[in-house]
Amino acid sequence: MSDNLKQVLVVGTGAIAGEYCKVLKSMGISPDVVGRNEAKAQKFGADNGVCAFGGGIDDYLNKTDKRYDYAIVATDVLNLCANTCSLLEHGVKNIFTEKPAGMDKAEIKKICEMADKYSANVYVAYNRRFYSSTAKALEIIHEDGGVKSFNFEFTEWSHVIEPLPTPANVKEQWFLANSTHVVDLAFFLGGEPEEIASFVTGELDWHKKGCVYAGAGMTKDKALFSYQANWAAPGRWAVEILTSKHRLYFRPMEKLSVQELGSVAVNPVEIDDKLDLDFKPGFYKEVESFINEINDGKKKNIHDQLRYMEYFEKIEGKA
Repeated sequence: MSDNLKQVLVVGTGAIAGEYCKVLKSMGISPDVVGRNEAKAQKFGADNGVCAFGGGIDDYLNKTDKRYDYAIVATDVLNLCANTCSLLEHGVKNIFTEKPAGMDKAEIKKICEMADKYSANVYVAYNRRFYSSTAKALEIIHEDGGVKSFNFEFTEWSHVIEPLPTPANVKEQWFLANSTHVVDLAFFLGGEPEEIASFVTGELDWHKKGCVYAGAGMTKDKALFSYQANWAAPGRWAVEILTSKHRLYFRPMEKLSVQELGSVAVNPVEIDDKLDLDFKPGFYKEVESFINEINDGKKKNIHDQLRYMEYFEKIEGKA
């Protein structure tokens, strides 16, 4: 089946849905789009050059005769689980949902169970796995013989987040909904944890569960790691990967810098990041991997996400 014959449905009519449509259209695929609000859907269709429908996913799928090979869920966090489950119930076998797929472990477990029930593939969109900087880092790590240790920071900007019109229950889940971008990339590159010791203190008006985080652990391949974050102080997202020959810096995450053994200089690494400049970073490669069913080891399926929930909950101080 050639790309332009693949039937793709995008759920959502916000900015992220627009980014997915941009990628799909560049691949010769004209997706259908469905949202809840009819007027917003019509405007989205006109702005993005696609067929868009209002009324919500269940109403649309109950009425349409179309059958979709692939679907991308690009809605708000509150509705990711419900929309993904609706697609599964209507027979869509390949689904790509925005991270973190659900509001909590229970919702992610529900998707896992339904994916198994309907023999479907559900993937979670952690686009930083598909950055050009990440691809280059993976090359260096392989050439150097693997990761020896790593560290990361997931500080969030409270002064920016607090005034946002985001629902309070989503803000309370901000670590899972947003910070796991960093944690996922760190463990994707450095290895999944075998042990984690975590510490959490403080609180914010919009996030009572904590605001200062620190911890350390060991991966299944015996690489040591540490992390920290302080949402009540200045900081930024960062990941550092150490091999026997290099220290790799992701700060900012879209770029890669390197320090070589025997040198204190930190120099930018030249990468072919045209796709990350032409599209939202990581989006082209992750959509390509999903739509063409590429077995690249980068896509994170829903069962992986459920397993990672153990790590996320330990870092957040829940376990």
